[in-house]
Amino acid sequence: QVQLQESGPGLVKPSQTLSLTCTVSSGSITTGDYAWSWIRQPPGKGLEWMGIIAYDGSTYYSPSLKSRTSISRDSSKNQFSLQLSSVTPEDTAVYYCAREGNSGNYYFYDYWGQGTQVTVSS
Repeated sequence: QVQLQESGPGLVKPSQTLSLTCTVSSGSITTGDYAWSWIRQPPGKGLEWMGIIAYDGSTYYSPSLKSRTSISRDSSKNQFSLQLSSVTPEDTAVYYCAREGNSGNYYFYDYWGQGTQVTVSS
């Protein structure tokens, strides 16, 4: 059973950089045909896909967030991280990490972290 756990500050000031880490257990982030994603949900809104880091280290980002987003990994710790720069209160959301698979016809997200609330406020 793959398990994911987000960690990081719950409060970030406007214009600063939001940094979160996802620790993965019972499954390597560098093997298998999977990608590791960050997804967020602002209050009262739907889920927003932010980006992924694939098993081979390649990254892909949402076009709307690409200029502010960076996803990296620490293979030795089986962790991957999100950095979102120049945050505003509109970046307030519950942030999730999840494993992304591809059936060939569609993407699916089969394992999720519990989510972590991040509030952007001075």
